[in-house]
Amino acid sequence: MNKTIIVSNRLPLQIKLNDEKLKVVPSVGGLATGLKSVHAEGNGIWIGWSGLTEEELTDELKKSVNQAVKKEKCEAVSLTQYDIDNYYLGFSNKTLWPLFHYFMEFTEFENDQWESYKRVNEKFAEVVLEHIEDGDQVWVHDYQLLLLPKLIKDKKPETSIGFFLHIPFPSYEIFRTFPWREEILEGMLGADLLGFHTYDYERHFLSSVKRIMRLEVNFNEISMAERTIKVDSFPMGIDYDKFHNATLEHVNQDDDQKSELQKRLDDHIQTDSNTKLILSIDRMDYTKGIPNRIRAFEYFLNKYPQFKEQVRLIMLAFPSRSDVPQYQKLKRDTDELVGRINGQFATVSWTPIWYY
Repeated sequence: MNKTIIVSNRLPLQIKLNDEKLKVVPSVGGLATGLKSVHAEGNGIWIGWSGLTEEELTDELKKSVNQAVKKEKCEAVSLTQYDIDNYYLGFSNKTLWPLFHYFMEFTEFENDQWESYKRVNEKFAEVVLEHIEDGDQVWVHDYQLLLLPKLIKDKKPETSIGFFLHIPFPSYEIFRTFPWREEILEGMLGADLLGFHTYDYERHFLSSVKRIMRLEVNFNEISMAERTIKVDSFPMGIDYDKFHNATLEHVNQDDDQKSELQKRLDDHIQTDSNTKLILSIDRMDYTKGIPNRIRAFEYFLNKYPQFKEQVRLIMLAFPSRSDVPQYQKLKRDTDELVGRINGQFATVSWTPIWYY
């Protein structure tokens, strides 16, 4: 039976090593959450990095990791610490991420990181090619693996390959500043179907293909040698039933089952029927505008003082890429901003921002 091979930078698992023992739990990342149902219910495998470097694993532990991921219908790609420093923390998150989000002032172009990015994409290709069979479909995800579709297509030209980019694709005026723009486009064009979140991202990609690669573009189709590549926008949704049922279970919990945060939220709501909560949930990332939200809340409290003690901002900010200097600065600035505003407006019974 033909299978679907999902490929992403990380497996949908968190594999932790404590005292030479492995602990495997589901990942809470956006991509893993969004595709979990597809993977669990379908016939196929998920290929990605386990989260543990080669330096952390003995031969015995490596076998244990491989056995653990196989139970979850996954296959692990082996990466070194050098790979993570240069391919992931380096090229992926210091070059592609800021450039594709229009933060050119944060973008770095380092040749050794580019070489590492190419090598790691080749490592992923090797694992995919080990498990691919005639009739299988490959579904590649996100900006860490932009070269992978072509690497697979070169070896398995009859394989049907899809690629989905989970971040913006920048306008041509931004993308043309990228030193390896042709190599990136060639890598992506190894796919038979390319998906983006919005029509704007799709349009930006087609514009770059037409201007840089000089290929014929007709509406959302690209003519390339003997192939026709389709490009479209597919807004990513969520598993509604899963979230709806989880909400119902949460509401009906007994007091002893509730978390400390839930108890505090209940107390806030029960204090006064007019009180309001503003909820903000995001990764700690400079593309999310977290400091701007906090400043907007400060502006609101200054302009409408009658809402003091009537509204509270609850901000959940998940740590992200803490090894990257821009993220360290963002967290420091956010901590200071929240402290200053709480110091300015807080009363004995009310703190304007709950920051987690």
